[in-house]
Amino acid sequence: MNAERLLTVVLRPVISEKATMVADKQKQVVFEVLPSATKAEVKAAVELLFKDQKIEVASVNIVNQKGKAKRHGRFEGRRNHVKKAYVCLKGDGDIQFTEGAV
Repeated sequence: MNAERLLTVVLRPVISEKATMVADKQKQVVFEVLPSATKAEVKAAVELLFKDQKIEVASVNIVNQKGKAKRHGRFEGRRNHVKKAYVCLKGDGDIQFTEGAV
């Protein structure tokens, strides 16, 4: 796995009610990842992106979320499919997304 590929695997963190509940109770963080990403790539990418915070990953679970069908008047559309990675952190690891935010 090269570093350039790993830097593109994680697209964005998922900030939702369920994601914050899982983060508080089970020390997991949720990321939206590339559709072609594997568990090993996600683990290596998170450890690379947050190496200044000394984050170690215990395990990764991946979920493929199908896009929801939506209607706009008489036209039917669909939201995009999303691949999410639930990353379980080792020890007292905690990723701060809002650090320094105003």
